[in-house]
Amino acid sequence: MTTHRLLGAIAIAGAGALLLAGCVAKADAAASDALVVTSTADGCEVSGSAAESGTLAFEVTNGGDEVTEFYLLADDGLRIVGEVENIAPGASRTLTLTAQPGEYYTLCKPGMIGDGVGRAGFSVTGDTVAIDGPDAEQKQQAVDLYAAFVKDQVGQLLPAVETFATAYESGDDAAAREQFPQVRAYYERIEPVAEALGDLDPRIDYREVDAVAEGLDWTGFHRIEKDLWVPAEDALNADGETPAWQDWAPSTEEERIGYGDQLIADTQELYDYVHSTDFETALDAQGVAGLSNGARALLDEVATGKISGEEDWWSGTDLWDFAANVEGSKMAFSLVEDFAATKGDEGAALVDDIAAGYVALEAALAEHGSLAEGFINYSELTDDDKRELTDLLNAVGEPISQLTVTVLE
Repeated sequence: MTTHRLLGAIAIAGAGALLLAGCVAKADAAASDALVVTSTADGCEVSGSAAESGTLAFEVTNGGDEVTEFYLLADDGLRIVGEVENIAPGASRTLTLTAQPGEYYTLCKPGMIGDGVGRAGFSVTGDTVAIDGPDAEQKQQAVDLYAAFVKDQVGQLLPAVETFATAYESGDDAAAREQFPQVRAYYERIEPVAEALGDLDPRIDYREVDAVAEGLDWTGFHRIEKDLWVPAEDALNADGETPAWQDWAPSTEEERIGYGDQLIADTQELYDYVHSTDFETALDAQGVAGLSNGARALLDEVATGKISGEEDWWSGTDLWDFAANVEGSKMAFSLVEDFAATKGDEGAALVDDIAAGYVALEAALAEHGSLAEGFINYSELTDDDKRELTDLLNAVGEPISQLTVTVLE
């Protein structure tokens, strides 16, 4: 992270076009019989894998020993387009929503943390269904969808951090180095949420130069990163001036345990927050303006740290963070784009420009790897590569900067 934090920006969702729980369809598509979902410790059985567009219901029964939740995910496997949570063992709850044509995934998450189980494809066929309902209601439903997305990401972050910290504390540096960029992706997608919590983000994600500049104890991901990628004795810190070994030495075994345990505790605090009423209140207060501002904030994260290679200074894993920031930004935009598109020709053109910008930026990133398969080290990028990514980032960032005022018109 850079010294200037975006503490006030919370990436909050606006209007979701894919599925909105509780909306009324204009089409004559009547509600079909509920699909039956059985969630267990290691499975998520759904009575069907396809349905017609229109009102759709999933009746979810928890046949396991832990509280569970059920998700319907978009075709990218990332965006949550419908979910029902806090289903106690033996209990049942129903997710009702308006389903648009497309490809989706169903997933259960026993314990409400981790990657979930029983992911399976689900198809919706038929005609597009027009959505009708009070504007405020649709906006609130979209905010709720973004809240679910944040909870999902932090729910995967917590056990990943625990595994990563265990490898680091035990001295299994090879495993910890492999996990480092993968674990951070969950955090980078929802980073502005943590940034709004005072000193929590600095404890989790400050670089050394930022912590020193602000007189803070240096902990978190980047403190661990330096232990995992020990710099040469003549290396310089990210400021290009301070010797890497000035007031620093590789952590002792006892210090590693302290830093690892602190990262777990701080991540647990983030998990507790996003499952609290305070989080819901914050999201509601920001509304769709928070979403559009958050989409821009995540691109700013790329522009001020990742594109320069300053974020992951020792590991060179900046492209993982870059891609995750872009995914989080695109997620926020996808939930607000329909509001902007309804603001006349200018709004529609703005949405088209932003969508095209994301496509071009993602295509350029894909030339260097992926989150699933891994990226090249940042040091392998040429100046031309960096210039191209910067230009494409600016190309999507400029119209994104107009999104809030368009949405609020």
